Amino acid sequence: MTAAVSPADAPRAAAASGGVAGAGVAHDVVVPSIGRPSLLALLRSLAGQDGSPPAEVVVVDDRREPDPGLEADLVRALGEDPGAPPWRLRVVRSRGRGPAGARNLGWRVTSSPWVAFLDDDVLLPAGWSRGLAADLAGADEDLGGSQGRLDVPLPAGRRPTDWERGTKGLETAAWATADMAYRRRALEDVAGFDERFPRAYREDADLALRVRRAGWRLERGRRTTTHPVRPADALVSLRVQAGNRDDATMRALHGPRWREVADVPRGRLRWHAATC
Repeated sequence: MTAAVSPADAPRAAAASGGVAGAGVAHDVVVPSIGRPSLLALLRSLAGQDGSPPAEVVVVDDRREPDPGLEADLVRALGEDPGAPPWRLRVVRSRGRGPAGARNLGWRVTSSPWVAFLDDDVLLPAGWSRGLAADLAGADEDLGGSQGRLDVPLPAGRRPTDWERGTKGLETAAWATADMAYRRRALEDVAGFDERFPRAYREDADLALRVRRAGWRLERGRRTTTHPVRPADALVSLRVQAGNRDDATMRALHGPRWREVADVPRGRLRWHAATC
């Protein structure tokens, strides 16, 4: 189930020993995906980096009916680009467990001291790998995670839609796993993501809260990741309201002050209630 994109296994050997790959900190990359076309664009932007490469890139196919040829298709497409990526690509299948379950499967099959989680709809600008290495290099032993800074470009010449404004909010979101690197020991201390969060909503805030309660420190790094706004239909704003269930789960697990301790701003529920 593993395909070698690069003929060299040196980065993997360095990661397994806890050493460095090139001049950076040994790390793996985990990408949960439901097969969106943006996945290949992300992998190409990662392959084009000039900094220290990951030892391994694990794509977790979270479709209930996964594509058995996804790994071969990705390897073939990446092989058509100039220069082979300097990392090993692997595709594993989580069969619809949701983003939390997919990420858990992904990080548990890797072995490097750090795991960088990326969403399959982000793009890595030039210098991202060097920025990640700088964010992790010389990290104090109590640093459990480093967040990348997200840039969400919006269309010019018109007012953004509600969906676009919501995506823009990721720029100020705390500990969003669109680009979030965690120390493996921190993930092990809290048993990873809580799979009671079935959507791509609050599972990252819950993990960050538990990691900090376990005594680890989180900080924002200086690297930047581009997060384009995905195409969406007119009903997307209604569908995302399902996230209110995850807010209720956060309250049940962490108490009525969960927003404060998880660095999550208050929503507009009171304004909605007043309007009604």
